[in-house]
Amino acid sequence: MAEDSLRMGGLSSGLAVILNGEDSSESSSKSRLVSFCDDFCHQSVERTFEYILGLPNKSVGLLPGQINSNLVRAILKNEFSEFHSNSGTSVRNVDGLCIVDNGCGSHVIGLKEDSICGDIRIIKSPLLVESLAMFSSARANACVWKGKWMYEVILETSGIQQLGWATVSCPFTDHKGVGDADDSYAFDGRRVSKWNKEAEPYGQLWVAGDVIGCCIDLDHNEISFFRNGVSLGVAFCGIRKMGQGSGYYPAISLSQGERCELNFGARPFKFPIEGYLPLQAPPSLNSFATQLLHCLSRLLDMHSLERAEHSSVEKLARLKRFVSLEEIFHPVSHGICEEFFSVLEADVKSIEYIAWGPFLLFMMEVLGVQAPHDFSSLDRILDILLEFEGSYLLFEHIINALSFGCKTAKLVLAECPYSGSYPYLTLACHILRREELMVLWWKSTDFEFLFEGFLSRKSPNKQDLESLMPSVWWPGSYEDVSYESNMMLTTTALSEVVTKIEEKHRDLCCLVIQFIPPVTPPQLPGSVFRTFLQNLLLKNRGADRNVPPPGVSSNSVLVSLYTVLLHFLSEGFGMGDISGWLKRCENSSDIGFLHRGGQRSFPIGLFLKNDPHRIDISRLGGSFSHLSKAHHVEDQEAEVIRWEEGCMDDEETRVTHLSTQKPCCCSSYDADFTRSLKDPIRYSGKGSRSHCNPIPERSAHVGTECSAGSLNGEIEDKPSSSDQSESEFGYCPVQHIRFVPKESNLSSATLREEELLDVLLLLYHIGLAPNFKQASYYMSHQSQSISLLEEADKQIKDRACSEQLKRLKEARNGYREEVIEYVRHCAWYRVSLFSRWKQRGMYATCMWTVQLLLVLSKLDSVFVYIPEFYLEALVDCFHVLRKSDPPFVPSAIFIKQGLTSFVTFVVTHFNDPRISSAELRDLLLQSISVLVQYKEYLAAFESNGAAIQRMPKALLSAFDNRSWIPVTSILLRLSKGSGFGSSKHGESSSSSVVFQRLLREACISDEELFSAFLNRLFNTLSWTMTEFSVSVREMQEKYQVLEFQQRKCSVIFDLSCNLARVLEFYTHEIPQAFLIGSDTNLRRLTELIIFMMNHITSAADAEFFDLSLRRNGQSLEKVNRGMILAPLVGIILNLLDASEDLECREHNDVAGIFASMDCPDRVHCGFQYLLDYNWAGSLRGDSYLTKLRQLESFMSLLVSRSQSQEVSRVQCGEETEADDRICCICYACEADAGFVPCAHRSCYGCITRHLLNCHRCFFCNTTVLEVVRIGANTD
Repeated sequence: MAEDSLRMGGLSSGLAVILNGEDSSESSSKSRLVSFCDDFCHQSVERTFEYILGLPNKSVGLLPGQINSNLVRAILKNEFSEFHSNSGTSVRNVDGLCIVDNGCGSHVIGLKEDSICGDIRIIKSPLLVESLAMFSSARANACVWKGKWMYEVILETSGIQQLGWATVSCPFTDHKGVGDADDSYAFDGRRVSKWNKEAEPYGQLWVAGDVIGCCIDLDHNEISFFRNGVSLGVAFCGIRKMGQGSGYYPAISLSQGERCELNFGARPFKFPIEGYLPLQAPPSLNSFATQLLHCLSRLLDMHSLERAEHSSVEKLARLKRFVSLEEIFHPVSHGICEEFFSVLEADVKSIEYIAWGPFLLFMMEVLGVQAPHDFSSLDRILDILLEFEGSYLLFEHIINALSFGCKTAKLVLAECPYSGSYPYLTLACHILRREELMVLWWKSTDFEFLFEGFLSRKSPNKQDLESLMPSVWWPGSYEDVSYESNMMLTTTALSEVVTKIEEKHRDLCCLVIQFIPPVTPPQLPGSVFRTFLQNLLLKNRGADRNVPPPGVSSNSVLVSLYTVLLHFLSEGFGMGDISGWLKRCENSSDIGFLHRGGQRSFPIGLFLKNDPHRIDISRLGGSFSHLSKAHHVEDQEAEVIRWEEGCMDDEETRVTHLSTQKPCCCSSYDADFTRSLKDPIRYSGKGSRSHCNPIPERSAHVGTECSAGSLNGEIEDKPSSSDQSESEFGYCPVQHIRFVPKESNLSSATLREEELLDVLLLLYHIGLAPNFKQASYYMSHQSQSISLLEEADKQIKDRACSEQLKRLKEARNGYREEVIEYVRHCAWYRVSLFSRWKQRGMYATCMWTVQLLLVLSKLDSVFVYIPEFYLEALVDCFHVLRKSDPPFVPSAIFIKQGLTSFVTFVVTHFNDPRISSAELRDLLLQSISVLVQYKEYLAAFESNGAAIQRMPKALLSAFDNRSWIPVTSILLRLSKGSGFGSSKHGESSSSSVVFQRLLREACISDEELFSAFLNRLFNTLSWTMTEFSVSVREMQEKYQVLEFQQRKCSVIFDLSCNLARVLEFYTHEIPQAFLIGSDTNLRRLTELIIFMMNHITSAADAEFFDLSLRRNGQSLEKVNRGMILAPLVGIILNLLDASEDLECREHNDVAGIFASMDCPDRVHCGFQYLLDYNWAGSLRGDSYLTKLRQLESFMSLLVSRSQSQEVSRVQCGEETEADDRICCICYACEADAGFVPCAHRSCYGCITRHLLNCHRCFFCNTTVLEVVRIGANTD
């Protein structure tokens, strides 16, 4: 009681109000309660009105009668008479500005139609424009010649746009626009340049959602630009003065497909620049409307404070010491709102400006930008506003403004986790819970455009990342120790804000899914969302092309929508239709669709319908129009295919969501592994470096590795799928698969989870895949830059020369800046793309998709209709997870616990003729090539039944003009450890005994297949060695090593080494193919060995030769001639070992074949080079010495044989047979000319043509000194 007495005395009778001396709009903080009345409670209501209206003390006299809205309006008009009297005028008389009436009013600024060059269309009012021509330009209908002016450009796309100012004399053409002439000035953030006839570096790289402020200061003759309110500096100074009526016009030039929105002042500027005026004046009633909203804000503050002090207020009310705020809240709020809407109705054109400016600010202040949000006050004000008919137009603009805010909001580290688009989304989600406002939004012609705006999220550029991550640290860095913890805090804060924004995206999508539109006949929940998805996909047809068509959505929209759907399917919503989803809260044991075990189903009608948004989508079997004629499947459109999870896997390796051992995405290990990754940044350095592969991965992941194709794009025609049995391309039995008809027409009208999965995969393909490719680019370059930085640090410690030290330090500073930039980008991608739940969902998506593809592969008629993006998204997603940094799970269980089906699919279908696209088959083959390089993944192939049964023969048949590179890589990996000197880097420890045996058996069992493979292998190796020799010779002749040529030499040399190793493997495993039967294979092999030795040993400058092989950062220990010489030694030794067998010796004599080759001196020289080579620098241990002694013995025998044959030939003195006189090049003319000094012969015509491009012998690669004519034809 004493405490209550003190509080009552402290309040002193009267209505409690806020006394902080400032407008409540200045601060959202709640102040303390004090009395605004005297102790006798005289005029308490009057003092309250003074506070609400922001008037001086005792300026409101005694109020007569009952308080109602009319009384409130009378007070407002009386006290705000100055604002009220000016509300009808909108003319601004400002010197220095001239506006030409464009048909929209004398004071409305837009584009001057007669200035447009090209094709610029307004795609949304007031001024969202798009260029449909290759290059389009336009000027506004206003010019300035004095003062300081600005306008804003909001970027919808981030390509080539030239924004700025130009005079009327600036010519616009199909190739020239703003900034390409005198008195014409522009900024282009894509090329980071400013333009005035010529381009100069200026500004920052811009991104979609940026707001570019274009400012002109004619008092100081300067033009400057701002990006999101931050000055980019003065771009142009000393611009020419203009006279009245002939000043500078706002002007833009856009390349094709570029979109931007112009704001000359019709809406409040997003980032107003102090001292600069908008070209279009704000409406005069803006001030009056702002004052009224301030009054409403103060009233709400008082109401909130009264609720906070409810007990004391209630006691005072019982004692009749003052009137409760509740008694006057309704009439006061209604009076303010009536006056507010009355003013707006008088000038309807001003509603947009008021909504985007003071009203939006008022709503955000009521809500509270930071949590906890004041939803109670927001609901109260919504209740009041929605009583007025005029509020609907206001809210229509508010929804537009909130969508716009999501597009342009940037992340600010100090505001995390309530930064970026979060406050706009929070307000939008809350007001759209009102059915009338949701209907208002849905009925809007811009519903889908605004929905995309809500899903937009602006990406940071280099400067944005610098402000978001001021401190950068990576493993092994010499940065300040505190930087590590600072970066951890930063990335944690950014992760939180990304999480909150994604939560709001899901809330908004849930509202749309639950919304039932007021139409006849009635629709089910989810129909609006389904229509939005279909129209979005229709709009983005062709978005995966190298040059996307105009009008496609922002990438951030696709990513956000993908993230929403992934969360729905992985973490939430447990029923197959939307009605079940809405009841999900009743079932606490809800399991995500992707993680649900047991029976699975899929409506195959999704593939068999040619919906508008699917019309251009390629199918596995070709185009839909072609397939519909060849495979008519109309009777199957209503069917649903069902199967048991894991039915396509071997019993021994099957892992499902219902099995004892859970998949990686649901296992307890997943959580344990997450806890072990306490510091994800530690994985950002060298963790992404893979061990050295014979053929390194050529790109980010396998999706981009295959895009380049092979050196020869030709491929033989394969038989049609009608000639193949269904079982040929499917490994497991199909007893667990069955078809059932759809339950009812109602089920087809319901939005199903399978339908969302279909959309999810397409969104991944067109939206996520490019982002992951970019992330992989930064991660690989980060690793390379860290290596270069460490190497520079090492050299700085070792160098003593001051001049070298200076250059090294300069280089080191450059490397350090690169590392810092890459670390920031990698950290951002980890935050935005690689959160744990997303990896979990992606893994489950891979499991679901690959099992679906395997099930449907049993049915030719359906399999060919599957969209190509299913396969592309599966492979890309698989490799993204495999290479994720930090890793999702250890590689040892990545395939084993859930994705053994992926191995089954790639080995079964990489040569499936039902897949019409050679690029897709290459994609699967390249996946095998990448995976078998890793010991853990190779084990998955060795334990996979489909791989054991099909892969060996399939690889040999796939070694063709198109696919020989990945096949070589696979064969090389499988045959590791069996060659001469192959144990140098521990290769023998990772050999595949299983596949070596299988390859040997496949070759022995199918001689025709092996013979064709061997023929292609000989030809390919001969071609690569020729290409390599020509490339080296070109560099030697120019005596310079260009980067492109060096890279080409290095790649071809690697390929030659790999092919030679494969050939060595087969001489070891199947020597009888060369030593028994016809000597054709042995003779071709011998010629190839001598051909290669001549090319390798004939280089005039050994140092230059080695330099041409070395890649950036590689040492001679890793790249040298020994890489190609070792397999040659191995081939010879394999033949010698096998020839010890009596049967082999009886058929073909190895020494005799070598001795019969032309130019025995060159052959002996090559063998001597092999013996003299420094093998100690390339091989480990001394076991090779025994082999070299064996080679030396063979050389002695070879020399002896050669000498004996020469003596026999001389003694015999026989003439060469007639056939030997025929040119062995053209086989048409007599060999009437010879090379000097080697004496090889050919016809004079062939030699002449050859010498036009090369001055070396056809046969032995010796440099030709002279050509001698032989016989009677000599001139």
